[in-house]
Amino acid sequence: MIELPVLDNSGKQIDALSIDESQLGSEVRPALLKQAYVMFHANRRQGSARTKSRGMVEGSTRKLYRQKGTGNARAGSVRTPIRSGGGVTFAKDKDTGKWRQRMPRKMRRLANRNALLAKLVDGEVKCIDSLDLDAPRTKDMKNILDACGIDRTCLVALSLDQRDAALSARNIDHVRTIRIDQLNAFELLNHRYLVVDKATLESFLDGSAFNADGKDAA
Repeated sequence: MIELPVLDNSGKQIDALSIDESQLGSEVRPALLKQAYVMFHANRRQGSARTKSRGMVEGSTRKLYRQKGTGNARAGSVRTPIRSGGGVTFAKDKDTGKWRQRMPRKMRRLANRNALLAKLVDGEVKCIDSLDLDAPRTKDMKNILDACGIDRTCLVALSLDQRDAALSARNIDHVRTIRIDQLNAFELLNHRYLVVDKATLESFLDGSAFNADGKDAA
C-alpha cells in the first residue's frame, strides 16, 4: 500500500490516503509507458506537410530543346525534379492516417494508471483536501501550488464541477489543467507534478470519474 499525504491549502498534512498498487498495475512498467507515450505523441501529429510532385507544379510539359545537337545534356520538361523550380521526387502527401497508432483499450487504461503509479512512487503527486474555490482567482490557486512545493511543470486534475479552480489555474506559467476522466499517460509523463484533490483522485481510482459505460477518454 502507498500512503499518500493529504494536504490542506496551506501545505500541511491533515490526512493520508491509502492506495493499493494492484489498482495501478502493481509495478511501474517502462516499456508500456513508452509505447503509450509514443502513441499519444504520434496521434497528435498535425500531418500538414505537403510537397508537389512533377505533375503538380506549374510549367509546360514541352521538351526544353531537341535531344541531340545542342551540346547539352538530354532534358525533358521544366518540371523535372532535377531542375530548380521543379517537382519533388517523393512528394509528401497530407495524410495523417499513416502516422496514427493504436493500442488496445485495456493497455491504454493500464498505461494511464501505471503512469500515475510512477508519479506516486517518485513522490510527485500532491493530494489536496479540497480544490473547491469560492470564485475564480489566480492568486488563490498560485498560493496553494506554492504551499505544496510546486517548482516545476504541473498538471492539475479536476472534476467537471471544479470550474472555478480550472479558471484560476489556466493563467499560471507551466501549469496545465485536465479533466480527471481525460487523465492519460502522455500528460502525466509530460509534467513533473500532479495536483489533485482527494475526492477527485478517489473517483479516478474507483472508476466513478468515467462515463457510465466505463469508457475513459483514452
